[in-house]
Amino acid sequence: MALPLATAEACDANPHLISSGDLRALQPIFQIYGRRQVFSGPIVTLKVFEDNVFIREFLEERGNGRVLVVDGGASLRCAILGGNPVQQAQNNGWAGIVINGCIRDVDEINGCDIGVRALASHPMKAYKKGIGEKHAPINIAGTRICDGEWLYADTDGILISRSELSV
Repeated sequence: MALPLATAEACDANPHLISSGDLRALQPIFQIYGRRQVFSGPIVTLKVFEDNVFIREFLEERGNGRVLVVDGGASLRCAILGGNPVQQAQNNGWAGIVINGCIRDVDEINGCDIGVRALASHPMKAYKKGIGEKHAPINIAGTRICDGEWLYADTDGILISRSELSV
């Protein structure tokens, strides 16, 4: 297994990628959840609003080390991710989940060996309408993110790269 890539070191070593826009840092708005504080992988994008049907569908698939990045519209009115789907994501081999929105079942999520980032926690559950966009470009935390790009997360922050970075 490759050594984890420290986000600060990646920024210091790749000023040309930062200036070209190939390496971007998300604004520091996310809270850290889950036991895996450092994670990375190819991105799968999803756009939903107060609806978790597609999130659950993705996490039921084999993750193969990918990271699900969800634009939840930054809603603070309900949680779009809870403990059961996170447990399933861990068991299915997802590296991490980034939610531009809220989660719930924090103690359960913090017991899972997976990386989770979200804006906050909220006790109310999401709707189940099945409305959203899979694999579409999204804009969260001041950054455009496309399906297939790479995400690197650690306690310093989250980086998005157009391609896999070398250590």
